Parts: sequence; C-alpha cells; structure tokens
Amino acid sequence: MDPENQPDSQLGDLTPTVGAPTDVSPLGRNSVKPPHELTADEDVDVADWDRVAAMAEFKELLASKRKFIVPATLFFIVYYFALPIMVGYAPGLMGRTVFGVVNLAYLFALSQFFVAWIIAAFYVRAAGKWDDMAGRIIQKLGGLRRGN
Repeated sequence: MDPENQPDSQLGDLTPTVGAPTDVSPLGRNSVKPPHELTADEDVDVADWDRVAAMAEFKELLASKRKFIVPATLFFIVYYFALPIMVGYAPGLMGRTVFGVVNLAYLFALSQFFVAWIIAAFYVRAAGKWDDMAGRIIQKLGGLRRGN
C-alpha cells in the first residue's frame, strides 16, 4: 500500500522530534514553565484564601465594590425598563414632541446610551480605587509571607 492511501494510525508520529516546529505542545522543555502554565500543584505562590478573606482590608474592598455595583446595577435596570413601561402606561407623555418629529420617547431611548457611558466612566474611576486597594492587600500579603 502506498503511503498516500494508508490510514493515519499506520503512518506513525508525524513529528518524531520533540520540539519540532510542527509540535503544537512540545513534550519537553529546557526552561521553567511560565506562571500562566503552572498547574495548581506546581504553583508554590498560592495565596491562603482563608487568611485573605479574614483581612479587614479585603472586607473593605468587597464592601466598597458592593456599595457601587449594587446601586449602579439597580439604577440602570430601573432606567432601562422605564422606557417600555412609560411608553405602555403614559403614551401621551412619551409621545409629546420636543422638536420637529422627535418625541420624548426617542430622547429617552437615546439617553440610555449616555447613561450607560456615564455609569461605565464612574465604574472605571471606582475600579482604579479598587485596584489600589487590591495592590495594598497584595503588598501586605507579600510582607506577611516573607515574615513567616
């Protein structure tokens, strides 16, 4: 049988040399694995999550996030569903023309884009503060680890 008509199982390993340019995942390596390739068992720099969860700084971080995310989400949901509710229950108000053929419903719908962008901008600003808080927690954990 010629090689072109043989099934793949009879052809053997098409990349007999480990680390060949065609290898998708080389079997051997001469260097240390990068951090993103480490398994949980290989990662020696694992945080003690019980200790992290008990830290006052971590609780403060979670409370700060909750203080922003819950009201912002609730506000946006109410704002988003206000349009169809108002169009359904107050069609006279929402059909009132503001200028030309543009009515209040169109302006309200357009405003939802701006409200989403404004909430996103506030979120980015708040997330910067959360990043700073998380950085301090990580620094403290690093100091505690070195101190042990």
